[in-house]
Amino acid sequence: MFVVLLGPPGAGKGTQAQRIAAATSLLHISTGDMFRENVKNETALGQLAKTYMDRGDLVPDEVTIEMLLERIGRADAAAGAMFDGFPRNVVQARALDQALAARGARIDHALLISVSDQELIARLGGRWICRSCGALYHERNDPPTKADSCDRCGGPLYQRDDDRPEVVRTRLEKQKPPADLIAHYRAAGVLNEIDGEQPLGVVTAALLEAIR
Repeated sequence: MFVVLLGPPGAGKGTQAQRIAAATSLLHISTGDMFRENVKNETALGQLAKTYMDRGDLVPDEVTIEMLLERIGRADAAAGAMFDGFPRNVVQARALDQALAARGARIDHALLISVSDQELIARLGGRWICRSCGALYHERNDPPTKADSCDRCGGPLYQRDDDRPEVVRTRLEKQKPPADLIAHYRAAGVLNEIDGEQPLGVVTAALLEAIR
């Protein structure tokens, strides 16, 4: 079985991928982990990817695809895998389809965790940090007792530029699964959309039900 996990930043893909892998014994292939492994081992692909990552640029599709194909060619992926962070676009999706077809396999499920922009901004844009001791707070999930003041040391709280709602909104627009990628899996008849605003365990159960 091969499964693709889709969703915007803040949808909980990484957490859900770990929970699904534990419940199903599916191999969890994370694009981030794959990049880090290749960079750490100084593979040719890792060194090439690092030149882009060091500049803050996206790694080109051809490099990412080649790295992914090498990964699924290993023995531990023979029985299937769950992809977290790949594919990010239709070019990558088609390359994956072709690679799996060559081994008599295909994507069995594309699981889309859907979360509204309003909820994602609340999740990602509410973090505050103590300027004195570095303690972390969240406006909704873990607010300080007194606004703008650290419970631990009384120091002032500030918000990083990356955590400001307007910056989060821009990031979401750039990193959401593109509409044509979702359409690709819908046309293949393998797309399942799950409400990601439900409690964590409910989302996990819904994802597992879609797979089973």
